[in-house]
Amino acid sequence: MGEMEPRFADVIVDLTARGVDRIFQYRIPAALLGKLRAGVQVQVPFGRGDTLRRGFVVAVGSEVSFAPEKLKEIEALLPGALPVQEQLVCLAWQIKERYGCTMSQALKTVLPVKAQVSARKEKTIECLVGREELIVLLNEAERKKHRARIRLFRAFLENGTLPWRLTSEKLCITAAALKPLEEKGILTVKSEDVGRNPVRGWKRDVCPPVLNEEQHAAVCTVLGDYDRGICNTYLLYGITGSGKTEVYMELIAHVIEGGRQVIVLIPEISLTYQTVMRFYRRFGGRVSIINSRLSAGERYDQSERARRGEIDIMIGPRSALFTPFPDLGLIIIDEEHEGAYKSETVPRYHAREVARMRAAMQQASVVLGSATPSVESFYKAERGEYRLITLKNRAKEKSRLARVHVADLREELTEGNRSIFSRRLTELLKERLARGQQVMLFMNRRGYAGFVSCRSCGTAMKCPHCDVSLTYHADGRLRCHYCGFERPMPKLCPTCRSPYIAPFGTGTQKLEELTRRAFPKARILRMDADTTAKKGAHEELLQSFSEGGADILIGTQMIVKGHDFPNVTLVGIMAADLSLYAPDYKSAENTFALLTQASGRAGRGELPGDVVIQTYAPDHFAVTAAAEQDYLQFYRQEILYRKLMGYPPAVGLLALLFASRSEEALSKAAEDMEKSLKRQYALEGAVFIGPVSGTPYKLNDIYRKILYIKHENYAILIRVMKTAQERERGRELYKNVTLQYDL
Repeated sequence: MGEMEPRFADVIVDLTARGVDRIFQYRIPAALLGKLRAGVQVQVPFGRGDTLRRGFVVAVGSEVSFAPEKLKEIEALLPGALPVQEQLVCLAWQIKERYGCTMSQALKTVLPVKAQVSARKEKTIECLVGREELIVLLNEAERKKHRARIRLFRAFLENGTLPWRLTSEKLCITAAALKPLEEKGILTVKSEDVGRNPVRGWKRDVCPPVLNEEQHAAVCTVLGDYDRGICNTYLLYGITGSGKTEVYMELIAHVIEGGRQVIVLIPEISLTYQTVMRFYRRFGGRVSIINSRLSAGERYDQSERARRGEIDIMIGPRSALFTPFPDLGLIIIDEEHEGAYKSETVPRYHAREVARMRAAMQQASVVLGSATPSVESFYKAERGEYRLITLKNRAKEKSRLARVHVADLREELTEGNRSIFSRRLTELLKERLARGQQVMLFMNRRGYAGFVSCRSCGTAMKCPHCDVSLTYHADGRLRCHYCGFERPMPKLCPTCRSPYIAPFGTGTQKLEELTRRAFPKARILRMDADTTAKKGAHEELLQSFSEGGADILIGTQMIVKGHDFPNVTLVGIMAADLSLYAPDYKSAENTFALLTQASGRAGRGELPGDVVIQTYAPDHFAVTAAAEQDYLQFYRQEILYRKLMGYPPAVGLLALLFASRSEEALSKAAEDMEKSLKRQYALEGAVFIGPVSGTPYKLNDIYRKILYIKHENYAILIRVMKTAQERERGRELYKNVTLQYDL
């Protein structure tokens, strides 16, 4: 037995929410060494009379917080798997420890809110007419332009039976639209207890698709380990269109056949009807979906169904991770690079990390999939923490990657083209419209008039201390949101003395207006936060576009996520630089992912596609690598930059977020914290930055400051966080200041 064998266990003894807030340390007896891990039940002596009570191990380790000889010893390991409710409580404890929130905040995240919901039966819509008659009805609906009916009949042609909730929500079909069809005997709406006969009525894929060699090898890698009881984390890196979903399906089928359950995480924005129906077609009614629009009651209902074993697969955004499956075997995180997997509220957890915590507890495997893996994940794969699996080819024989053209907007300006359309894009747009093919124009509007750049030489105004762009404020000053540096807005470009220097950015509305002027005959749809505010509007717009209801779809990033439009043969990326100069160390990574995603939208069908990337920085490595769809080229340069600048994943970064209504209290607390932590940790190599003003500094009358602490060792940052929590507890200085932790 090696020196480092964990000899102590942290145990939660009482599971009433009140008693959960502290743990007790116990010695692990020789007989149990190596047998304990987080999530097992033990019997421990507790209290004065050493009464034997049931406890749950939340962590094992070799460090102890006080004299080892004073610790009591664990009595026994209790047989049987931990009930799922208790597992989730242990998971909440790990979240609290890792992300620095309170136990009650962690429990709220992990356990569904009990809410009364009438015993709801899952409803299905069943088609009562044959295929020929259905085609006649579809033609008639197309003649009369009954859009809802067209959508419904098309869905019926693919499946004889449709899940009511998914169909009404994603295809925007109301109960009122179904009533006349029900009266005519074309369809019937049935409600039944799903648990009883889950598979009946689904038109299942009788023979699942045959996998190509690469896909088959990927499946064998994961299942080879899984069947030997080895539970790893895998990074499935496959170019756009390489058929990652088919790989997921094979893995799911295998895990379910063994009687275990699966969680599939998909960013909310990509939870489209097509995606979910593929799972329904393959796995029938054993699939359920969670999304952010469900009420607390509906959510509770879904988690109860999972607990009772009525479903095997839960699909949804990051909250689906806490589905109470008793014997979870696999967690899949699709598009793992997406920012939506990181919670913006306390606890600020990342779904990737929590998935691994949960998988370790239930001895499950984790598969992360992406065409543009996050730098963190690829770094872990390189270091052997994840197993890397690569898909290099497109799955459909006929679909090829699009041709990519990079248009240099500096040249366009020099040659007198002041329009927002480069000559290349204008020429291709005219040609596509003449042929009746569809076009997507993508505007990454997240940095609206954010940064200032010169249109002659492409220089962006950057902070001399931080290598991030300065943000233009309404008072005409440029500020750095990381270190507080500021300067007045220059009249001339400091590099080339050109007067063409201005805040950059044009929104989607302006783009729509300019497109209408340039192409007056084209039918244009705009999709952004404003046009999709109404419930169901997002689906309605996409549906209308895929039915050919418009020639040009203009939008923000919601249009580039995972949708398949076979008739789209041209994608125009209006200004690739908007996200390149965002004040964030991940700006190049985000830009590369967006450009690659957007390029992957063109030519999904049989028609070849073109992509035009318009930029003022055609030589930036994120742009050149995206144009060649070369992730490795991008990754090598980016990881070098992160190592040089000391950014994650090369270095751990902890942010302490201070907020207060009083500016004075805020400054005092932030400075006190920085001084006290520096005294203790500067010698251990921790680097302190700040405290700096938050972005924006004042929000809803609340002032915000951030203190950043960097260290190569995560364990030290977790200790820093614990010390900070102890310092703020009960001190008068922190009374009117709230403090959050983001690691």
